Amino acid sequence: MKNDVAKEFAPFRAVYGGKVKNAVKLQTLGILVLLGAGLWIAGCKSAPDLSQAQALTMIQAKYDQTPAGPVSITVNTTGMVQGVTAKYWFETKRYPNGYWGDFTVTPDGKKALKLASGGDVIQWRPDNPNDLNFVVVIQSLATNHLKARDVGEIQTVGDTRIASFTEDVNLDGVPEPLQRIAHNPGNKLSSLRQATFVLTNGAWTLQSIE
Repeated sequence: MKNDVAKEFAPFRAVYGGKVKNAVKLQTLGILVLLGAGLWIAGCKSAPDLSQAQALTMIQAKYDQTPAGPVSITVNTTGMVQGVTAKYWFETKRYPNGYWGDFTVTPDGKKALKLASGGDVIQWRPDNPNDLNFVVVIQSLATNHLKARDVGEIQTVGDTRIASFTEDVNLDGVPEPLQRIAHNPGNKLSSLRQATFVLTNGAWTLQSIE
């Protein structure tokens, strides 16, 4: 009797047995895939969010920890006239060609600036009377830290976070006449920078500024 029953169900096993085994294999594979996806998602969730405000705070903290420095100011022809008007320097010698001159920094000027080249005499030496490219560089005596603002959208690059932002030269404490000279063409008071952040002990930290 048992042999007869086995023979009766033999075709059924032949047809459906393989499919059942394959179904079990597929179900097992599906579970493994879901578990793997769950672990991947859990790994992604382990990284904390980095907001633009947090990024800005870290960038500014880096700038504030860096020693304050003077503002370098490029002085063009307009700036030279402004400096004379502000009594920061005055002409002490005019050369025979009519467009070269020496300008000596005044006591008032020495309270606000110094020449990047050293000394207290600006040697004005344009190539010709219409040369608007000749400039000299001065530095403010007031020293400040750079300022960061306008952090852009945080981007994910591999294991890092990257954000662009604007870096500003800080003119706090710089006398107004010198600030006007600093706003003349040839001076760059703002620059677009990029900050990179990495995870350190589970928290985002600033790695570099470029």
